[in-house]
Order: sequence, then C-alpha cells, then structure tokens
Amino acid sequence: MATVPVIDLRSARGGDHADRLAVAHAIDAACREIGFFAITGHGIPDALVEDLRGRAHAFFALPLAAKLAARHPVPGTNRGYHPVAGETLASANDATAPPDLKEFFHTGPVDVSADAYYMGPQGRRHFEPNLWPAAPAGFESAATTYYRAMAGLIVVLMRLAALALDVEEGFFDDKVDRSIGTMRLNYYPAQAVPPEPGQLRASAHTDYGGFTILSGEDVPGGLQVRTRDERWIDVPTSPTTFVVNIGDLLMRWTNDRWLSNLHRVVNPPATGAAGAARLSIAFFNHPNYDALIECLPSQGVPRHAPVLSGEYRDVKYAKTGFTATPTG
Repeated sequence: MATVPVIDLRSARGGDHADRLAVAHAIDAACREIGFFAITGHGIPDALVEDLRGRAHAFFALPLAAKLAARHPVPGTNRGYHPVAGETLASANDATAPPDLKEFFHTGPVDVSADAYYMGPQGRRHFEPNLWPAAPAGFESAATTYYRAMAGLIVVLMRLAALALDVEEGFFDDKVDRSIGTMRLNYYPAQAVPPEPGQLRASAHTDYGGFTILSGEDVPGGLQVRTRDERWIDVPTSPTTFVVNIGDLLMRWTNDRWLSNLHRVVNPPATGAAGAARLSIAFFNHPNYDALIECLPSQGVPRHAPVLSGEYRDVKYAKTGFTATPTG
C-alpha cells in the first residue's frame, strides 16, 4: 500500500452490524499494510475543530514569556507548554537525532474523579492536573470540548477494531474507558534559520499506545509515513479529515498483525516556503494504566510477553525526557 486510504465512517456510525463489519474490514486492511488511514463521516462538527485551531494559533503567536507562564513547574511533566527543541521523538525508538523543531501544549484527561483509580499512588503518576494558559480567552473550554469529542470517537474506532480482529465488539470498552492518553497541540514554527543536519520538525518515531487521531494542516513541511518497502510518502492532511494511526500497544494486542509504523514531520522547502508554520492537534488514546496488553485470543501464538499499559508508557516517556511522577 503506497497511499493512506480514506475511510468513511458514516455507515458504521449509523448502520447495522454488516455495515460496521464492512468498515472494520477496510480498517483492518489499512492497519495491516501501512498502519495509517484517514477518516471522514466521523461526526465531529467542523466548528468544534476550528474553534480549538483558532485558539491554538492565538496561543502560539504569544510572546515566549507569556507561553512560558503556562509551563509546568516540574520538569518532564506532560502538561502545559513545552518550548522548541525540548524533545527528540526518535530517541523513544532508540535512534539518535537532533532535537525536534516544534513547540507544543500538552493536555491530559479532562474528566478525572476522586476515585482511587485516579487518585491512588498509580493514578497520580498518570493523571496530573491540567495546566491552562491565561490567554487566549476560551482556550481551556475549547481544548476540553475537543478532548471529550475525541474520547467519544475512540470508542467508535475501538469497537470497529474489535470487529476487525475477531473479538467481541465491546472487548476494548473497559480497557480504554479510563485512558491515560493525552492531547498535544503541536506547533511547527517558521524556520528562519536552517535546521541542523538530520534535524526535522518531528523525528521518525512510532506512537506508544492505541489509536492516535490527528487533525493537521495542508501546508509545506508535513507528515510522512514509511511504507513497507522503506519509502517515505506524504500523508495528505486537513483539519477535519482526521488521520488515524495505531501505536505500539495496539500492535502488540494484534500480535503484530497491525503495524505501528514509523512516521515523521519534515521541514518545509528551504526556499519559497520557509515561512510556513504548521499546527496539528494529536489525540493519543493510551489504554488504562492497569490494562494488561497481551495477544488477543483470536491472533495466534503470542510473539510478545504481556505488559501493563502504564509501565510501557513510563519507559517510552523516559527515553524522550518525560516522566510520570506522583504529585503527592
């Protein structure tokens, strides 16, 4: 597969079991071949997406001092603002590269209760309170609304995944309902200074968890994915046609039937488009921290040892400079 297929979810969302199964088979084919697909008919209103995009652009246009005011006081915490060149995503895959040329704002789950799952010793490692900027107005509300919408869309996608993988349709429901996933507003600023050799907007990496849902922009210097014959191809992006890819833990669940694929964000051309900034909104659904990730019963002889979702993410985060530290 040399392209990322576009899959319409309308029939799966409003149809019967046969309709859902047909869409599940299309997802299965994409995940087996390239690990990426784009979705339309997902039911997320365009206005909801545009609201967060507008406020995110306004935030990243602020002076650096104002953005740093929304930086978490504990280094390595995956909440709040992170300035340019603060991480190297390739290092999570044990590769070496210069720091990534992006800044980002990191949001965690927005609906957290006093339940021991969230507030106990393990929960505090993964459910840090969110930290919100003072400006622009409405940022917190827009981000919260978007996060909830993506969490609902994940339920649809995971049920389709279950059908594709020959397990009960609700198999994943209680494994992702208290997800430790996060949302990143990634901003790739214009490049007034040439990058270092080998330096990219986001170095080649795989995602760590289940499905990632990306809202991107069609500007130079965008997303690429590696094909099975090791060619890098561009992934067309737009704010409201979401790009979906699978992460490492979903690949392990499928016993490597599905591919958690390398992807990267390249630099804009050195001439003519160096001023092209780019925003993307990435929603990462990571299974509940206590979910045991092991080969599904439908997927043959296990190739991987079982692993707890939270422990796996801790290891990956540590490699990129993030930690999940109890708040006390």
